[in-house]
Amino acid sequence: MCHLPAACLHPRAPLCAAHRFSRKFRVNRKVLNSLLLAAGFIGATALLLYTMGQPLICKCGYVKLWHGVVVSSENSQHLSDWYTPSHIIHGILFFGLFTLILPKAGINLRLTLSLVLECAWEILENTDMIINRYRESTISLDYFGDSVINSSADILAMVVGFFLASRLPVWASIAIIVVFEGVTTYLIRDGLALNILMLVWPLEAVKAWQGG
Repeated sequence: MCHLPAACLHPRAPLCAAHRFSRKFRVNRKVLNSLLLAAGFIGATALLLYTMGQPLICKCGYVKLWHGVVVSSENSQHLSDWYTPSHIIHGILFFGLFTLILPKAGINLRLTLSLVLECAWEILENTDMIINRYRESTISLDYFGDSVINSSADILAMVVGFFLASRLPVWASIAIIVVFEGVTTYLIRDGLALNILMLVWPLEAVKAWQGG
């Protein structure tokens, strides 16, 4: 004789099971929508960067998961490098910004706005204006723009940061920013804050320190 659990014999058990399935389906649907949204923005940006003349991959002819030499023609050409943490920070900051100014907006609307900003920056960063600015005002003398695969990975890093911020408490997000900025500043004498400073208001003292 088959014995069913008491919970299964409750008259509302089928409704509860259906409700749990419905909630799980909605969650999975949201995740799928977010992934499709990110993929669409990454694909469109990659196509535009390619038409702008950026190489698909490093001109060295191969793709590495990590490239750790900053003063190098291969920097910003592979999947990740010392500037990947700054893009994760972008995602954390964008989540905080759009949560603050649009507290009632859904997660995908905030993600869309974050992707607009990040993709716009990736496109702007690969224009002659910004490339020349980097070469003139920072230590990036060998910088000629990002490869398409690097820009795509940078956008994906922003998405990772965005969803980390959506799941973590505020103090943990702040801790990630502090640690990432501290580590990159110590190890390569650069980071998001210094990068912005040297683009907007370049200081010879900072440039000399970075080059030393």
